[in-house]
Amino acid sequence: MTAKNQKNKKKSLLDFSLLKQLCHVQAPSGEESAMTSFLLSYIKKEKKNWEGKPQIFHGEAFQDCIILKFGKPRTAIFAHMDSIGFTVRYFNQLLPIGSPDAEAGTKLVGEDSLGKIECELMFDHEQHALYKFGRAIDRGTSLTYKIDFKETASTIQTPYLDNRLGVYNALKVAETLKDGVIVFSCWEEHGGGSVPYLAKFIYEKWKVKQALVSDITWATDGVALGKGVAISMRDRNIPRKIFVNKIISLAQKHKVAHQLEVEGVGSSDGRELQVSPYPFDWCFVGVPEQHPHTPHERVHKDDIASMIALYSVLMQQL
Repeated sequence: MTAKNQKNKKKSLLDFSLLKQLCHVQAPSGEESAMTSFLLSYIKKEKKNWEGKPQIFHGEAFQDCIILKFGKPRTAIFAHMDSIGFTVRYFNQLLPIGSPDAEAGTKLVGEDSLGKIECELMFDHEQHALYKFGRAIDRGTSLTYKIDFKETASTIQTPYLDNRLGVYNALKVAETLKDGVIVFSCWEEHGGGSVPYLAKFIYEKWKVKQALVSDITWATDGVALGKGVAISMRDRNIPRKIFVNKIISLAQKHKVAHQLEVEGVGSSDGRELQVSPYPFDWCFVGVPEQHPHTPHERVHKDDIASMIALYSVLMQQL
C-alpha cells in the first residue's frame, strides 16, 4: 500500500456522527449544562475503549465544567463547550450571546415554559435583533441557530463548529491519551470566567503549566481551508514564542500538515491563561473555518484530520 493510500485509508476512518451529535446539543454561554450531561454520559460509556483510563472531575466545585486527568500529565487541552446565540429580552427583543452574525430569516430554536420554539430572526430599522413567532417567548430564554448539518466528501458545514469541533478533537485525542489533562470550559464566547479556577486546579494539583487551546479560528488571506491545522503565533494576545516554536518544530518533524497564523484580533481561553497568576505556556491550535459565528460555518475534513494528528503528537512529546 502506498503512503498516499495509507493516508486516505486513515482519513476514511474518521466518523463525524459524534460531531453531528455535539452540534445538536443546545449549550450557549451560561447554559452549558446540557453539554455537560452529554459529555459525562459519552465519556462514561466510551472510556472503557480508551488506552488510558481518566479520572473525571466535575460537580459544584467546577460548575458546568469537566476535567479529565490521564496518567502523569504535563500538558492540558482546553476546549470550550459553549456557543454563541441570543437571549430573549422584553416583547420580541433579542440580546446577543457572544457575537452571532446571522441574516434576517435565520431559524432559531429553543424551549420555554410553554414548549419547543422554532422562530425567525428579524432586525428593525436600527439593526436591533428581534424574533418572529406566534406567541411571546418567556424572558431569559436562550435561542440558538437551528442545526443544518451538511457533509460532503471534503467539507462539513453546520452551525456551531465553533466550538463543537474543538470538543470533538479533544474526545478523539482522549482515545489514545496516556498522560495529560483535558479541560472542558464554559463562557468563552461571552467573555470567559471559568478558566481561572480551572487553571488553578490543574496547576496546584498536578503542576501542569502547558496548554493547547482546542478551538476554531477564521479562514483569512493567510490561512485557508484544506492546508492543515492552524498554529497561531499570536492573536490579540501573544503567547511565549519559545513554546510556540516547540509546537511548530514538532509539527514539522512529524510532517503534520499545518499553517502558521499571525493575527492582531481575536481571543480564546488562552487569554485567561496568560493573565492568570500561574506560569502557563499556551498556544491556540485549531482548524480554520469560513463564515464564523454564522449558521453556515464550514471546515475542511483534511484540516480536522491534521488537528487530531498534531494534538496526539503534542500531548505525547511536549
